[in-house]
Amino acid sequence: MLPRIAIVLPAYNEEQTIAATIEAFHAEMPDARIVVVDNNSRDATGRIAADTLERLGANGTVLHEPRQGKGNAVRRAFLDIEADVYVLADADLTYPAQRIHDLVRPILNGDADMVVGDRHSGGHYALENKRALHSFGNTLVQRLVNWLFGARLVDIMSGYRAFNRSFVKTYPILVEGFQIETDMTLHALHRRMRIVELPVEYRDRPVGSVSKLNTFSDGASVIFTIAQILRYYRPMVFFMALSMLFAVAGVVVAVPVFEEWFGSQYISHVPSAVLAAALETVAFLLLAVGVILDSITHHEKLKAELHYLDVHRRSVADESRFTGQPQTGTAGSATPGN
Repeated sequence: MLPRIAIVLPAYNEEQTIAATIEAFHAEMPDARIVVVDNNSRDATGRIAADTLERLGANGTVLHEPRQGKGNAVRRAFLDIEADVYVLADADLTYPAQRIHDLVRPILNGDADMVVGDRHSGGHYALENKRALHSFGNTLVQRLVNWLFGARLVDIMSGYRAFNRSFVKTYPILVEGFQIETDMTLHALHRRMRIVELPVEYRDRPVGSVSKLNTFSDGASVIFTIAQILRYYRPMVFFMALSMLFAVAGVVVAVPVFEEWFGSQYISHVPSAVLAAALETVAFLLLAVGVILDSITHHEKLKAELHYLDVHRRSVADESRFTGQPQTGTAGSATPGN
């Protein structure tokens, strides 16, 4: 039995490119199921997608997700579609359809849980991308993620990815917008899943196709994402840093108080003394919160690992149907990165 491959194309106002995107992927994998998620488009994206699938005789469907945001669109597809391999790509012709075979191969061979199309290694993204602040934000998040998780990933925010069933069915999508790619990477690293990056070509949108990204709002989103990474995935680091800031502030405020006390055994700066004590109390509480949340995070990680192992065991049993051989890979045992 052949593996079931689903190509997921989230689309918002992509009437200029959706037909060509579907045609390109269908030409490369005519047996794959093409799933277009019309994310509340105001143009003819959904109609054109349906017409194109019918014209090609493709195995596909158009899902309609009224809740705005790429994360919501991907969540809808992952919930509704059953497959052995999932491929995620943008519907704007920026990623080469012919590289889908390279992305799917490590999944089918059992060598990866997620394969990422790396836009940076070949220099294509730097040449095609016209938004310098986006590149800066990408680099900032990439370095933070690699530092926190001890990884060596090159493209944290690529929208061209392939996943096995175990990843998709154990991935809780809690983000709604374009943070979805970063969140996928964080999930894989946090759960010690196997990530493979493959260099792929990238080209800017064709003339007439308009990007949905906004430099300033997305810049703010990058900053917020960095804070969220620390708070959710490394609570001890996040709250310890805040604790140190309050502790240092308390010491600075307390310096005149101590000087006066050691000089005259009398304190006239009572407000400063109260403020210093309050700051140090907050610092202690933040440290305690960090310790507690770090313990909770570890406990949740244990539960998630057990759930992943259960789903992976069932997925491996299903995979044996189309390989004809028992699968021998160990879930979650490989180190993240290349």
